[in-house]
Amino acid sequence: MALFVTGKGVASPFAVSIAGKDGVAATPALGPDTPVRVASNTKTFVAATVLRLWEQGRIDLDAAIGPLMSPRLDELMRSGGYDTARITLRHLLSHSAGIYDHAQDERYLTLVLSQPAKRWTREDQVRLAVTWGKPLGPPGTVFHYSDTGYILVGDIIERITGQSLGKAVRTQLQLDRLNLQSTWWEVLEDKPRRAPWRARQFIGDAEVTDLDASVDLHGGGGLVMSAKDLAILTAALFEGRLFERPGTLQEMLWQGPHKGADGYRLGVFVGRANGRDYYWHSGYWGTVAYYVPDTGIAVAGVTNNQDAYRRLVNAVQKAAGVAAP
Repeated sequence: MALFVTGKGVASPFAVSIAGKDGVAATPALGPDTPVRVASNTKTFVAATVLRLWEQGRIDLDAAIGPLMSPRLDELMRSGGYDTARITLRHLLSHSAGIYDHAQDERYLTLVLSQPAKRWTREDQVRLAVTWGKPLGPPGTVFHYSDTGYILVGDIIERITGQSLGKAVRTQLQLDRLNLQSTWWEVLEDKPRRAPWRARQFIGDAEVTDLDASVDLHGGGGLVMSAKDLAILTAALFEGRLFERPGTLQEMLWQGPHKGADGYRLGVFVGRANGRDYYWHSGYWGTVAYYVPDTGIAVAGVTNNQDAYRRLVNAVQKAAGVAAP
């Protein structure tokens, strides 16, 4: 596994390699510049893109999602019992919309592994959510993590900007000025010419590298990044360099009144250790990013095997200074 440490509190950014068996013996060791699928780490930057549109006055966080979504997705959600006139964009971003998560249903992984080459659409995945589960409660009442909700956010971003989600995120967050060397949105963008090849990734002994990117592409995931790029982008976000106004980051870190809001804001988890607050997010295949405002330290880590995730988190927390005593 590989870690990268940066941020305004770090005199000189540096990489850390952690020895240990992450994948299979034939897998090359990961380095700080090795790109991997970062899965749900993507959500933080999808949320930040919505906040950029909000600060430009192009979107209302408290607007109902029904008119904002593609009509077919709105129809699907309503057929599943969701009142899209009451669910707001803020509910989606804070996972308080009460939307059943297709991706956390054990049937989803079984399904995608049985059809590794299938190209999944947003409509496919939303249909699974409304078929497999019911609304988990009235909107704005309780935190329920939902990839399905972020798929809807991705659709809304595309409709507002008239761009693909990858292009919208790149444009709104001005990613090109950050000199990220190993970052792109799969399918929607080409791999940067100088970026290394994406690493092989595993769940235990099962290789998932060649699963079609669409299994996690439409807003809940989609970015490919290296540990270095993920740390740089995380630092840029929490140091206010992705927004025009300081109040935009404050809005992103808004705590809702719903149950569970103490642990999640808009696109990012929040925790506290050793007297310090920290913000973080992780990705399903084995990635994680932390930022500690008190110290100005950003740390991101990647592994190529989900089985090594707990060891990765321990290493990142230690590097960030928020490890449990």
